Amino acid sequence: MANKVEVKDLLEAGVHFGHMTRKWDPNMAPYIYMERNGIHIINLYKTAAKIEEANEALKKIAASGRKILFVATKKQAKDIVAEKAAAANMPYITERWPGGMLTNFVTIRKAVKKMASIDKMKKDGTFNTLSKKERLQVDRLRAKLEKNLGSIADMTRLPAALFIVDIKAEHIAVKEAQKLNIPIFAMVDTNSDPREVDYVIPANDDASKSIDKILSLVTGAVVDGLADRKAEKDDQVQPEAPATAEAPATEAAATTSEE
Repeated sequence: MANKVEVKDLLEAGVHFGHMTRKWDPNMAPYIYMERNGIHIINLYKTAAKIEEANEALKKIAASGRKILFVATKKQAKDIVAEKAAAANMPYITERWPGGMLTNFVTIRKAVKKMASIDKMKKDGTFNTLSKKERLQVDRLRAKLEKNLGSIADMTRLPAALFIVDIKAEHIAVKEAQKLNIPIFAMVDTNSDPREVDYVIPANDDASKSIDKILSLVTGAVVDGLADRKAEKDDQVQPEAPATAEAPATEAAATTSEE
C-alpha cells in the first residue's frame, strides 16, 4: 500500500526549499508559499495534493501493464532513482540520456539487441573463438551498452509515461516526450517552468533527502498498481478451479442418492 502523503514528512525531508528568488520562474508562482532569506519556500499543501494526483495516474498506468520510464542523471538523484525504480520493476535512465531514446526508439532497440547478441556469443562459446584483442573490444562495447541502456533492455516498446527529476537538467528527455505526446510526471523546482509538464510535483529537486521522499511515494503508487494488476489476473484464473474440483463430489452425491 502506497504511503499516505503527510505534509509533516515533506517538511522534514526539506521538500519545501526552492531556489534563490532571483533564479525563479514566474510560472511557479502558484506553488510558492513565501520568500525567506532570499529563498523561495514551496507550498507543501499544494505539493501533497499534486503528489496524490500524480500517484492516482501512475497507479492506473502500472495497473494497465504499461511502463513508466524514470529519468535522473544528476549526481544526487541517480542512485536513489535507480534503486526505487528497480524495486518497482520499472525502467530507468541514470547515465547520460541517449539522444533519440524516444524519438528514435528503433535505433535504441538495435543497440539493446546488440547487447543481447554479445551475451548469446558468450553463452554458445563463439566469444572464445575470437582473438584476445577482439574479445577485449567486445567486452568494452558490452560494458558501454550496459552502462547506458542496461535498465531499459527489457523495454520492447515506448513507455506510457516519464517520471523526471529536474526538468531543466533533463530538457532533452522533456522535448522528446512532448514530441511524442508521452505524459510527463516530474519534480519541478522554483527555477523551472511547470508548463512543460503534465503532472507537476512542486519540490526541491536538488537535495537527496527530498528526492528520496518523493520517489518513495510515487514508486509506492506504482507498486500498488502492479499489485492490483496481479490480483485482477488471479481473480480471472480463480473461478474455473472450483468447477473441476466439485465435479467428482457431485457425481459421488448422485451415486449415493441412487443407492
